[in-house]
Amino acid sequence: MNGEFVLVALILIGMLGRSPIITTAACVLLIVKLIHLERFLPSIERRGLEIGLLFLTLAVLVPFASGRVQVKDVINAFTSWTGWVALMGGAVATYMNAKGLEMLKFDPQLIVGLVIGSIIGIVTLRGIPVGPLMAAGITALILKLAQMLAGK
Repeated sequence: MNGEFVLVALILIGMLGRSPIITTAACVLLIVKLIHLERFLPSIERRGLEIGLLFLTLAVLVPFASGRVQVKDVINAFTSWTGWVALMGGAVATYMNAKGLEMLKFDPQLIVGLVIGSIIGIVTLRGIPVGPLMAAGITALILKLAQMLAGK
């Protein structure tokens, strides 16, 4: 019953915060639990991130498929300073994602804070939850900085 209570609370938080993603996700999981399909929860947990990233990547690549991004745009990514900054941003983001994944393997209970922090960011800052790995990567960076400042 505890899981259902948390999901209902997330539905309410999502509705109050005008976050259809949180509301829909919590509704889908509540339905899965209420119609006794809990056996699919491990699969959703294991493959949900991959499926979500697949659709996110599809959405990002649509401009290439539709022809809105031309070869000149790709060349511009390598010849302009903003293109170089974007290339560095992509490289740094993927590196941070890897560090976040590494941190979660060693300290999996951090996922609770990441999820609650993401919900707070969605509801109060109108953020978009693109993935726990980036949140974990930023957390790993903040923890590393805190350790350096503390002299550890």
